[in-house]
Amino acid sequence: MRQDADPGLFGPRSVTWQLHSDPVMWIAGVRALWLQALHPVAVRGVMINSSFRQDPWGRLMRTANFVGTLSYGTTGAAEAAGARVRRIHRRLGVDDPELLLWVHCAETDSYLSVARRSGIPLTDAGADRYVDEHRASARLVGLDPAAVPASTADLAAYFEAVRPCLAAGPDARTVEDFLRRPPVKPALVPAREVIWRRVTALAYDTLPPYAHTLYGRPAPPPETVTRRLVATANLLRCVPSGLRWRLPPRHIPRAVERLGPETRPDPYAYPTPYPLSDPAAILDTPERAHGIDGGGGTRWGTPD
Repeated sequence: MRQDADPGLFGPRSVTWQLHSDPVMWIAGVRALWLQALHPVAVRGVMINSSFRQDPWGRLMRTANFVGTLSYGTTGAAEAAGARVRRIHRRLGVDDPELLLWVHCAETDSYLSVARRSGIPLTDAGADRYVDEHRASARLVGLDPAAVPASTADLAAYFEAVRPCLAAGPDARTVEDFLRRPPVKPALVPAREVIWRRVTALAYDTLPPYAHTLYGRPAPPPETVTRRLVATANLLRCVPSGLRWRLPPRHIPRAVERLGPETRPDPYAYPTPYPLSDPAAILDTPERAHGIDGGGGTRWGTPD
């Protein structure tokens, strides 16, 4: 890595740098929307104060750009993006720490859960590190990092505590309608029916059981969902990363150009190509990593 370059909020030695480069994050992002909609107060604030109804696609793309900037942008770009979000939250009156924490935890849990379940070989130590890393992004949206879960155990405890507050109310149903049949131009209707409906249905299926109960729509057996997720993720991974990453807004290519070719993300490299301060292995084989269902395939095998 170029010594004089700005590594950004996380940097190439982070789990975030590796994990967020995988196309399965697209499915994880949709899962986060399904989950976030179950907090009636949080989703009400979105409906009243944001452009979700008028410009849902624009809002989704702005959120994706924000995550990309925090993951791969310079420190200055990440701080500036966070400052803009905090100003918007204050202006709209949606800067309640409790609600911000829900949105943060739903995103973190979705990214981590879908990534591991899709076959990315992340150990328990790596998962804990990922959750801890995202206390930095929580700070940028206005949260006190000390009040944000720092491990997967903390994250599980948070969801257990917040579950009595969750419900699939009218606003959640509005989000559900959008996620199942988003408005598109007539020419894109076939793509929506063939591609988007499968993606959003799979994202829904990966939700925890209590979310299925609240929405009132059962999911297939967990092992079936995992197999479908692994198959879909592997299909997405067939698109060359050089092509995927160069689609706008090109966060990853710009980061690699800034820091050097050796910082190119690779969630499947073993051992991890960057020296880590934590001596525990962050990336591991599915057989040795806990809580990972690799779908019975050999896609995630590591070289001898």
